[in-house]
Amino acid sequence: MAPRIQLEKAAWRWVETVKPEEIKQEHIELAYRVNLPACKRGACRRNCKGNPNCLVGIGEQAWLGEIDENAFHNIDDPNSERREKNTFVGLTNLGATCYVNTFLQVWFHNLELRRSLYQCHNSRAQEHNIESDYEPQSICEHLQYLFALLQNSNRKYIDPSGLVKALGLDTGQQQDAQEFSKLFLTLLEDTLSKQKNPSLHNVIQRQFCGQFSYVTVCNQCGRSSALPSRFYELELNIQGHKNLTECVTEFLKEEKLDGENRYFCESCQAKQSATRRIQLHSLPPTLNLQLMRFVFDRQTGHKKKLNTFISFPEQLEMGPFLEGKQDQKCVYELSAVLIHRGISAYSGHYIAHVKDARTGDWYKFNDEETEKMEGKKLQLGIEEDIAETVKSQSRKPKCSKGYHCSRNAYMLVYKVHKEESSDPSRTSVDVPAFLQRLVDQDNHKFEEWCSEMADMRKQSVDKGKAKHEEVKELYELLPAKDGEPYEFIPLDWLKKWLDDSTATKEIDNSLFLCSHGKLHPDKVGESRKVSLQAADLLYEHYGGGPRLNNSSLCKECVGQRCRVLRLKNQLSEDSKEVSSLVKRTFSGEGYWVGKASLRSWRQLALEQLEEDEHETKHGNSQTNGQGPHTNNSKEFSTELSEGNEDEMKTFNEDIVCCHGGLSILETERKLVSYEVWTKLRAYFPKAPEFTQNQEPCRQCITLEQEEKDNEAVSKMMALDQKNQLLNLFHEKNRPTLAKWPQDTDVLYIVPLFFVDEWRKFIRRPTKSSPVSNVSNTLLLCPHGGFMFTYDSLINGDAQHIALLWPSEWEVINRLFIVDQPISIHCFKQSTPSGPTTQYTTQPDLCWECRESFLFQQQRDLREYTQATIYIRKVVEDQRMLKEAAPEINVSSSEAEEEKDEHPKVDEEKDPDFGQSEDGPKRLKLSDSSAASAAAVSVTKLGGIRRSTRHRKLRGEKALIVSANQTLKELKIQIMHAFSVAPFDQNLSINGKSLTNDSATLGSLGVIPESIICLKADEPIADYAAMDDVYQVRMPEEGFKGTGLLGH
Repeated sequence: MAPRIQLEKAAWRWVETVKPEEIKQEHIELAYRVNLPACKRGACRRNCKGNPNCLVGIGEQAWLGEIDENAFHNIDDPNSERREKNTFVGLTNLGATCYVNTFLQVWFHNLELRRSLYQCHNSRAQEHNIESDYEPQSICEHLQYLFALLQNSNRKYIDPSGLVKALGLDTGQQQDAQEFSKLFLTLLEDTLSKQKNPSLHNVIQRQFCGQFSYVTVCNQCGRSSALPSRFYELELNIQGHKNLTECVTEFLKEEKLDGENRYFCESCQAKQSATRRIQLHSLPPTLNLQLMRFVFDRQTGHKKKLNTFISFPEQLEMGPFLEGKQDQKCVYELSAVLIHRGISAYSGHYIAHVKDARTGDWYKFNDEETEKMEGKKLQLGIEEDIAETVKSQSRKPKCSKGYHCSRNAYMLVYKVHKEESSDPSRTSVDVPAFLQRLVDQDNHKFEEWCSEMADMRKQSVDKGKAKHEEVKELYELLPAKDGEPYEFIPLDWLKKWLDDSTATKEIDNSLFLCSHGKLHPDKVGESRKVSLQAADLLYEHYGGGPRLNNSSLCKECVGQRCRVLRLKNQLSEDSKEVSSLVKRTFSGEGYWVGKASLRSWRQLALEQLEEDEHETKHGNSQTNGQGPHTNNSKEFSTELSEGNEDEMKTFNEDIVCCHGGLSILETERKLVSYEVWTKLRAYFPKAPEFTQNQEPCRQCITLEQEEKDNEAVSKMMALDQKNQLLNLFHEKNRPTLAKWPQDTDVLYIVPLFFVDEWRKFIRRPTKSSPVSNVSNTLLLCPHGGFMFTYDSLINGDAQHIALLWPSEWEVINRLFIVDQPISIHCFKQSTPSGPTTQYTTQPDLCWECRESFLFQQQRDLREYTQATIYIRKVVEDQRMLKEAAPEINVSSSEAEEEKDEHPKVDEEKDPDFGQSEDGPKRLKLSDSSAASAAAVSVTKLGGIRRSTRHRKLRGEKALIVSANQTLKELKIQIMHAFSVAPFDQNLSINGKSLTNDSATLGSLGVIPESIICLKADEPIADYAAMDDVYQVRMPEEGFKGTGLLGH
């Protein structure tokens, strides 16, 4: 099928030979394209926009073949949430709680710990009514319930948020996993010690606690002293080691105490050199070995991760390391490996590999996912495939049989080897009845949820199948056969009907109606012609209207369009003819035509024809909510010039005055012949008509004469006022407060706004309105008091006022209406300590309003939003002056603005430039004499006000900030602007260092237009890690404020 534009042109090609009054039914059907051939499936790649008979590519493809029932719903199979047989249950990651999940899985697989927890007294669980949800309170209750769910839940994974919330952990912040392990076991030990059952008091100690001593031997007298201690885990240094045996050996090796670190010997009663080592006396059934991967880097001042490989055995012989038991066998078997994925100590992911004590199978626990390893072997797999930041990537060393190698393992859990026993109670732990009842309750809720989801899936499938049958049946009926009745249905509605993801609404044809209540010709491409039988079924099922059939084709709209198109075709010839006729001389009566109208009459004619076209489009705008103009005018808009805001809209309006008469400006109109006017009038029947004998507007003639008289009066008034206030106009011989004039003790004050407006009038009296009054109340408070002090005027407030000599004030009083005189007086007195000078104002200063004004001013400076501040980077003291040189090459718009605002006076010299024969040269700011000379030249200019716009300096950047954002957030902005890490930034404002990262900019005294100096330390090599490392510089609170520390 031809493209849409070609179809539209073909539909109206007949207008070239048919006049509007000759239109017949066949022409109407051509305009509405009702007889275009229907497209066949496979012939069109997509739906033909201009063909109302094209019913291909509207979404039917998804329904006409066989459909998988899963396409009818977006509900996952609830059985995918069900725990598989002979698998373990996972734990939901609540954001950054993977480190908690790994330890919970390890502790759950400690059968002795689980068995002991089940024995804890829990009256709340035993007395719980199963009709309501169970909510544990204490840590033991949470752990009991969590372990029972991990053991017998039907869910694939469970939510540990109850325990996490009880501990007060921040789910969005990843914490130190090793610290969490220590604190949680300490908390659990304290909780179990308070149980009524005495056998539970020492559960943690029996499982995890071992004994060692710090033994110190004096080198002088040989005296040995031992300090016994308990441990729950051994912290092993891995730096410089390759295997676990080396780490344990170093942990127990002898340490020399000498120099400042000498030992005080009680026998010698003096500090002596000595040796110290750790002696292991007993080991617990569960031996936790912490591999110290996260160490403090003294150079960078923060923690880092050691990604070095350490090999460890499946069976660990600890006998040689026990004091006095070196000959005895003490074999431990590997039962868990805790892994940290990632290269940074402050980010990454934690997973656990745990051995099932009952079967000996290894499982990987990755939050919600649990995976059984093949062949009852530990397989670390991709946990070792981490990204390297350095080019040299260390290779994984080969491991002997029975050994494993990891660069991410941070904790190894070994259990003492026991001979296999036929006693099943050693490897099985039963859930107590009171806990099983709660688990059954949760399982029942889960099954109900699964049943509900299955029902929803079934309902969606049934609904989809019914829709499938409906679409297949109706789509075959949609095409209207030749000669049979038909109706029009919106294409967009048909697409939504075939799109199962959207709810099908009733059919709405109101947007397609013309002003005559019928189908608009331009809307036929957005609708589709369907059979009457299909339309009846659709309206019966979905409702809507109004229904549009073959009687809804609008003859009036087609006739109007025919007239417009014929005029458009004729326009080009008429344009040439009018251009030729205008150049000829003529006799007889003429008509006045605006020259601007004559120049653009073809453009105006096109616009007029477009308007006539639009009048037939959506005349019922109240029905469809759209205006009469649609985007169809784009066809000819490219031919029209863009014009300006006051572009002419109506032909001949440029010679119509404001009173509706003929304009008095003869230069803007032209006399044309009757023949030309007749052709123009055909296109603009409503255009104003002025014959050759038409007189210009009398009112305009009168007003023109009055305006000339007023201009003469204004010029005389401006000249008189200028002569009387010549110094004020030229800004010469102006008084200043900083250096009070000798010959007067009073100066008068007027608003600077008054002086600026008066000067505008003097310069252009015919273009500006004369100034009649002086509004001094602008400088007064509501109580009539003055708002400024003498000191404040000297220090900056003088920019709001202008100072007058007494003689000038007399002239001002005579020429203008002054609402309130304001003056400032100087009183000189002689005192024993010397002469003093006092300054007073009349009216007096209103202290109350002055303080309120200052308070509001300070408040505004502290409560800003979206303000600009400047960050100036300081490299070295030697370069500060060079960096601080202003950038003179400001934008041309800025320069022009300042040029207009402050016209140069004779012989004025810019302080930023020195004058020479070669043109302006930049002054070196390091030259103090030049700088002082420049400063003097500015002072001598007196009233010439320099621009207060901040000039950016080299090494300086502007940032948009708000008063309530923190210094930390500002440092992040600076990092992106200057590529300086936040912890390398030393910021200061007015010599004061900014160090409190949590303080707001408003509280730190940062106000709009402030300049903050940035001094950067040496940058770190890894810029990509700046954001992560910056978290380290913030005070580490760890588990402060959580339940692990008793809060």
